[in-house]
Amino acid sequence: MVVSVNYRLAPEHPDPAPVEDCYAGLLWIHEHAAEIGGDPERIVVAGASAGGGLAAGVALLARDRGGPRLPGQVLMCPMLDDRFLTPSSRELEGEGVWDATSNATGWNALLGKRRGGDQVSIYAAPARATDLTGLPSAFVDVGSVETFRDEDIDYAARLLQAGVQCELHVWPGGFHGFDGMAPQAALSQTASATRTAWVRRLLTTS
Repeated sequence: MVVSVNYRLAPEHPDPAPVEDCYAGLLWIHEHAAEIGGDPERIVVAGASAGGGLAAGVALLARDRGGPRLPGQVLMCPMLDDRFLTPSSRELEGEGVWDATSNATGWNALLGKRRGGDQVSIYAAPARATDLTGLPSAFVDVGSVETFRDEDIDYAARLLQAGVQCELHVWPGGFHGFDGMAPQAALSQTASATRTAWVRRLLTTS
């Protein structure tokens, strides 16, 4: 079963509206899981791009607010860091459908003048979190030719360093959203099958 949260969008509804909406959705799903044929103990948060960042933010919120215990999080090419600290966040201009300019536009819509400053919440930009302990197991994947590549690799590495089980895949030649734009490509099918297999293994053992 997949439940998609219709969260409010920036810039009309800037941070913290999107992540708070998603967290409210998680609480509702957890409370009503049995009514809709689900299991409240086997909820996995997932998202791609901005949605991947929101999924990571929701996992942090659930930990910090004592919310539902999540067995896993699936972060597909997640948007995690507003600070543009990595080579891929600065160098991939004009590459694919989401480059450095697109990234700046997206973060400006969400954070406004706070982008890159000291007042940005870890729930809006999960890469800013310094404590990643106690988070659910994670699947992180990203294309090798996209803006989020380096920040996603770094986040996965820090999850592992914090004792969180994490599986990382960097898809060779993949640009941002490659699997949605070319779902029949061999790389797209491999990525999709790999994600699905991870979730199946996770829920079988949780």
